[in-house]
Amino acid sequence: MTKQQVALITGAGQGIGKSIAERLSHDGFAVALLGRHLDKVQAVAKEIKNNGGDSFAIKADVSKRDEVFNAVKETQDHFGDFNVLVNNAGVAPTDPIENVTPNELESTFQINVGGVIWGTQAAIKAFKLLNHGGKIINGSSQAGQEGNPNLTVYGATKFAIRGITQTTSKELAEDNITVNAYCPGIVKTPMMDDIAKNVAKNAGKSEEWGMQQFAKSISLGRLSNPSDVSNLVSFLASKDSNYITGQSILVDGGMVYR
Repeated sequence: MTKQQVALITGAGQGIGKSIAERLSHDGFAVALLGRHLDKVQAVAKEIKNNGGDSFAIKADVSKRDEVFNAVKETQDHFGDFNVLVNNAGVAPTDPIENVTPNELESTFQINVGGVIWGTQAAIKAFKLLNHGGKIINGSSQAGQEGNPNLTVYGATKFAIRGITQTTSKELAEDNITVNAYCPGIVKTPMMDDIAKNVAKNAGKSEEWGMQQFAKSISLGRLSNPSDVSNLVSFLASKDSNYITGQSILVDGGMVYR
């Protein structure tokens, strides 16, 4: 009998992270759900359990290295193994370049970039203790493949995550650890709603106008659902992607072409 695989998903309380947790559970993974707000990840964990899955909620802030290491250890201790880390947690400030503040720059990098680095370090430690390889899957963005107005800080972090993905994939290949990233486009999530509102507010336009600034350039003509992204993460977490590493894969309905 094949041993159950274990995945930890950060930022799993809503949106893309919630969808990834649900999909990986459906795929047969035991899933640990990490979030800053325990009530949110507990609610998702309860839903997964009610649907027959094995889930575990953890409160942690990915910008804090010790908390991330503790979360990975908790996951390993709880399930007895650890195989996949999904570095999904992130924030998305929307400001014209003139309005960027030192605090916004620092806090966004601590969460978006720091969270990926601390998660990667913690996963490496766990994989080595368990004496097997694993998969690290990072959340980037189409905004990490092409610049978007008013997203200087957010885009900078997502470009950085692509670089980290490439670099660490080369470092970790000899340990049978693959590192890849998913790059969503415009996904219907609470965070995307906030981005659209802020873009519209900055331009003195309606919320619908804000959303259309993103949606109008999608070849497939629709915003994506979180499941469009979790479908890709499911592939990256599976054995079918074992020969893929260092890649940042667009799942944007045809916005950015490389």
